[in-house]
Amino acid sequence: MDAAPPALDGILVLDLATVGPAARCTRILADYGAHVTKVGAPQGKQIEPAWWSYGAGRGMERIRLDLKSEAGRGEFLERAAAADVVVESFRPGVAARLGIGYADVRGVNDAIVYCSTSGYGQDGPHAAWAGHDLNYLAVGGFLHLSGRRDDERPALPGASVADAAAGGMHAALAILAALVRRATTGVGEHLDVSVADGVLALTALPVDQHLATGEIPGPGSDLLTGRYACYDVYTARDGRHLAVGAIEPAFYANLCRALGLERWIPHQLDDSHQDAIRAAFRDAFAKRDRDAWVAELAPANTCVSPVYAIEELVDDPQFRHRGVVVEAEHPEHGRFRQLAPVLAGTR
Repeated sequence: MDAAPPALDGILVLDLATVGPAARCTRILADYGAHVTKVGAPQGKQIEPAWWSYGAGRGMERIRLDLKSEAGRGEFLERAAAADVVVESFRPGVAARLGIGYADVRGVNDAIVYCSTSGYGQDGPHAAWAGHDLNYLAVGGFLHLSGRRDDERPALPGASVADAAAGGMHAALAILAALVRRATTGVGEHLDVSVADGVLALTALPVDQHLATGEIPGPGSDLLTGRYACYDVYTARDGRHLAVGAIEPAFYANLCRALGLERWIPHQLDDSHQDAIRAAFRDAFAKRDRDAWVAELAPANTCVSPVYAIEELVDDPQFRHRGVVVEAEHPEHGRFRQLAPVLAGTR
């Protein structure tokens, strides 16, 4: 039996982004089978992404247009007339001033799904603010809830969570929903995707907790931000680290038994014992190397995993089995490895 075509086979996307959330969004759409045309400015007139980034543009066509010229605008609108989706990440109002905003594109294609991705949304008192991943995590509460450095400043996140999840995935989901709606109504729409709004969705548990109860969540205030020893990171004998996420009582009990710390099983969520439990866990984990602990504890229903460095995770046997790293080829830089599409149904 022949394989089914990709989910977005036949969907044409014009991508005006170079980096950031909108580029993450179109990467997702391309991985699901959409034909993405990345529209860049003439050489030297915009920031170019690193040659190895965002999947190295796999499955994407690239063109350059001077959108400030009549000819460039004309070619863009000609392509937009045949497209299904336009994704842009200009400051609010810029696309319209260039003559390629939603109203302009709708004038040649009233079924277009036009996605405007911006830091703070297309309107409101902060709409014109410039920003990057860290700024959106800051205003959305994510940074405040993160762990603290020695001087009590919030720690910098190790990944571009706002760009990738709050922005890119948020935009892709909105586009997919709009395409489903258009399939039944024939009507396109203008999507206003705010990365900061998306961060709020990622921090929904503590935000909703505050709205419902008036409580003020913060680092170390609850289960997921470090209040309890059963959900924390510990150092092994070799200086590498283990993540412990033993939230459920059964997993916590399994861990305590494996570490020879049965006495602490009844006190998992007892605030008065957390310092003692942490100290006991620290002492136990310090007696063996990280991978020795992982080999014993990970298969034993304890919710223990290694904290991998990047060079370790790319060769992890589970990830190798899942095929999440593939070979790619760049016309100038030759063959190299990159992350494969990891979304369901794209392998």
